Amino acid sequence: MERDVDCWLTDMDGVLVHENKAIPGAAELINQWREKKKPFLVLTNNSIYTPRDLSARLARSGIEVPEEQLWTSALATAAFLKDQSPGGSAFIIGEAGITTAMHEAGFVMTDTDPDYVVLGETRTYSFEAITRAIRLINAGARFIVTNPDVTSPSQEGPLPATGAVAALITSATKREPYVVGKPNPMMFRSALNKLGAHSMRTGMIGDRMDTDVVAGIEAGLHTVLVLTGIADHSEVERYPFRPKEILDSVADLLEDNQQTQSAKKEQDSNKKSDSK
Repeated sequence: MERDVDCWLTDMDGVLVHENKAIPGAAELINQWREKKKPFLVLTNNSIYTPRDLSARLARSGIEVPEEQLWTSALATAAFLKDQSPGGSAFIIGEAGITTAMHEAGFVMTDTDPDYVVLGETRTYSFEAITRAIRLINAGARFIVTNPDVTSPSQEGPLPATGAVAALITSATKREPYVVGKPNPMMFRSALNKLGAHSMRTGMIGDRMDTDVVAGIEAGLHTVLVLTGIADHSEVERYPFRPKEILDSVADLLEDNQQTQSAKKEQDSNKKSDSK
């Protein structure tokens, strides 16, 4: 590793879990961080669930992450808006993840002359709620979106997600939203603020070049791409930027594996020296 990393941010889906099953090495890495008392947060762009929901979901996969160490696009959105307009009001489209976060940030939820229209993710977008959002934005409410993902996975296939519904609202209002979640580095900066961490000593582990890696670079983090999710080596070559490290999986960050790899490199180096 090119620089010492004292704190870690890691994406969840494709890095720690895949289809609700733990990726080999993920539980052990979380345990390693907890035993070494390394500050960390598990990040997700999904704004449907509360940290408590996500902690329970990870526990069912065999990964123990306390709810206070989960950071969602909903929490990042609520933190951003609390800083922008303390005690403000919002009309919210979304589920418990965003409504709970906004409530805890001190916002009043209303459909009458709100400061903001906040669009989060839900599996049941209401045409009536979208129509109300369009009218409120046209009347002057500022348009905020938790994350830009245009589809979300389901067992039956892709579902339209926040970014797709945001595009519909933008088309009807001619107003572009401010999007808080990845690839906006705001998501990482708010996570760093929660940890009280410095970017120069923090690493970001992700499985996507177009969100995790680019946002990590823009936030000044040590970026690690793992190949257990979306990206592969050919995907990396498509982009004009690169992560600091490319690993097969998070298992490569376990100390026992790193020591084994270091020993192997030393042996290889000695063999080359002996052959000269």
